[in-house]
Parts: sequence; structure tokens; C-alpha cells
Amino acid sequence: MSPRKPAALRDGDGRDLRDYLIATAARLIGERGSAGLGVRDIAREARVSDGVLYNYFEDKEDLLAHALLAHVGTVMTGRPRMPPAGTGTVADNLRLFIDMGLGALVRVVPAFTGLLSQPKVLTRFHAMVGGDAAFAGEAATEGEPGRGPGEDHSVPPDSPYDGGPAGLPAILAAYLRAEQRLGRIDRAADIEAAVTLVVGAIHGQVLPRVLFSPPGGTVSTPPDLAGRLAETVLSGIAPPPPGS
Repeated sequence: MSPRKPAALRDGDGRDLRDYLIATAARLIGERGSAGLGVRDIAREARVSDGVLYNYFEDKEDLLAHALLAHVGTVMTGRPRMPPAGTGTVADNLRLFIDMGLGALVRVVPAFTGLLSQPKVLTRFHAMVGGDAAFAGEAATEGEPGRGPGEDHSVPPDSPYDGGPAGLPAILAAYLRAEQRLGRIDRAADIEAAVTLVVGAIHGQVLPRVLFSPPGGTVSTPPDLAGRLAETVLSGIAPPPPGS
């Protein structure tokens, strides 16, 4: 006899059991992290028997990879939106992106570090988001059609997440290229290098703090970092030309 359907699914909200299990596992990752999260924990929270999970997923790693993807999607979907290119100042918009990126990674990185002992989960996640292309701002915006001021440049049309939100490199690359087309960024500027510098700096601030903080501890980053980093990227570090 199959187990009784969980109450959340009996209420007629239209979700099927597979989606419900993914959502349950993703919520647990967000609430308690992924370290030590097992089939029994997910089944108990979903109020189903352990064996039900294997009717919908190849194995535990398959479920955790889907849950990790859902968790990342929830974080990125809930992030502050980038202002449309052509509005505000590039410096302020870049500062907003950096603050948003720091906040997103503080929530996302612990989920990955908790799965370092389960490389099969991370390998499946990597394939699900499109492999290395998901982490390349250049590839993610290649062939993007032109857009004018006032349009949303925060997410390119060919997002590296299949049907989900774009990753940080794609979001920033799309925005900077839109500003470049509007003439608010030097047309000779190397956007790919700028994306690497900014996103790399964000990761560099968050990763050590997460890896070396006590489990469950609060991760904080320098409050003035975003403004200083945005200013440095836009102005550079070379001395001004003689006589300027």
C-alpha cells in the first residue's frame, strides 16, 4: 500500500510529489544547511516513507542536486533587481550589484560547502546548470540582442540556469554590455575581465569567511567594500596621464 499523501498535497495546491520533495529538501538546505542532510531527514520533513523518494529520484545524490538547484534559484530569484541600463549612475548600480552578490553568496555558499564530501551531488549540479558555461559571463551574454534604455538588462535571454535565474557573471556581464552600448562605459573596455574582477572579489570575500566560520555562525563582509570596489573598477589604478 502506498503511503498516505502528505497534507500539503491533499490541499489541492497542484504540486506533484516530486516537486514537493524537491521543495522540501531545498527548504531544509536553506534552514539548516546541507551538511549531513540525508534521505531520512527529507522524508520525515515531507511526511513520507524513505522509500518513496526513490520512486522519483535515481538516488540520494539526484534529489540533493535538484534541491541544491532549487535553493540557488530561490536565492537568486529573491535578490534585488539590477536597475535598467541608462538609469542612475554606473558606479551606484555596480555597488548595488556587489552588495547583492555578497548577500546571495552568503546564503548560497554554505549549501555547497556542506556537500564537499559528496562530489557526486556537486558534479550533477554542475551538469544541470550547463557546466562551465554557467560561470562564464562572456559565454552567457554572447549573441544577446541590443536593448535600449529603460529595459531590463539584469538577466540575459539565454540564462545559464535552464528556465531559472542567471548566475552572477551573466547578470553583471549583461548589465555592463548594455551600458557599453549606451556609451556610459568605454567601448574598448574588456567586459569579461571586469566581470572576472568583480565576481572574483565577491567570492574572495565570502568563501574564506564561510569556510573558516563556526557552523551556523553569522558571516559578515566589510560594509564599505562595494563602494570602494566599484570606484576602483571604474577608475582603475594607473596614474593619470602627465599634465592632466
